[in-house]
Order: sequence, then C-alpha cells, then structure tokens
Amino acid sequence: MSANRYPTPELKDLPDDIKARVLEVQEKSGFVPNVFLALARRPAEWRAFFAYHDALMLKQEGSLTKGDREMIVTTTSAANGCLYCVVAHGAILRIYEKKPLVADQVAVNYRKADISARQRAMLDFAMKVCLHSSEIADPDFESLHAHGFSDEDIWDIAAITAFFGLSNRMASFSNMQPNPEFYMMGRVPRQK
Repeated sequence: MSANRYPTPELKDLPDDIKARVLEVQEKSGFVPNVFLALARRPAEWRAFFAYHDALMLKQEGSLTKGDREMIVTTTSAANGCLYCVVAHGAILRIYEKKPLVADQVAVNYRKADISARQRAMLDFAMKVCLHSSEIADPDFESLHAHGFSDEDIWDIAAITAFFGLSNRMASFSNMQPNPEFYMMGRVPRQK
C-alpha cells in the first residue's frame, strides 16, 4: 500500500485540544486511527469534522443503536468505494454487533446479510440517500415509519450517510490507509 498523498503531522506538533483527543483515543483503542492525524494537518477542519462526527455517532437520542450507525457507515462507504471507512467502521461494527461476519456481509451485499428486517429497511434508505438522494419521496419515509423509525431517526440515517460521503471522499482522494489493527478487531476474542 502506498502512503497518504499528504504528510501527516507529528502528535507533538498538534494543538493541545487535538493532541488531547488523539491521546484519549489512543488510550482507549491502543493505537491512533490514521484519520485523526491525517485530518489534523488542518486544525480548524479537524475540529469541525469531529464535532459533527460526534454529534451524529455518539448521540443518545433516537432509536438508532451504535451498531445501526456503524452499519450505515460501512454499507454506504462500500458503495462509495472507501477502503479506509469500510475497514475502520467495519471493525467497530463487528464489536458493537458482536457478530464477526456482519461487517463483511453488509459491505458486500447488505440485502443478504444476517441483519433484521428493520436494519435492512434502514440500509435501503441509506443507500438511496447515498446514490439517489434526489429521488427520496414520501413512500421512503412510510417504509421506515412501518419499522418504527421516527422522522428524527430518518434524519439521522440521512445525516450519517451524507457526512460519511464527505469522509469517504476525503479518505479516498488523500489515499488514507486503514491501520492494520482494524483488520482483526472484532473478528477474534480480545486479548486481556
């Protein structure tokens, strides 16, 4: 694999707030995901990116689980051809869902994945937002309502899809590579 097209800053050179967040992530996961350093070359954009990321992915309101959110990211990132996001978010998805095969299944063909009918409806909508957002119409909402999604949940599905469309394109054009650690996460029991 070739390197990122843009140089990544050294941890020691980052602004204090960004450095603190990166160190927090490193403490929790045992490594620094490449996206944190790759985007830190532009601190104002880094702050905006992660503020919106956290608002979407860490929120407590609504009926979307953490696994649902990661499933949306993995599925739509695969449709966008983003290696980094499929591998990184697929790893997180495996952990949240406690299913070692689910990330691979939804990345390749979510319609045949071992997921619920509710999750399939969610991903149908996410994929329509991803690939054909101008065609979203009332029947798309009705289908989701039938599975118990509120209008706010539907907004979350669309916002996650749209945000990661940005993320996918930034990762792909800059040649951001997934950390090797992501490939095995959630596939085998964690060493204690």
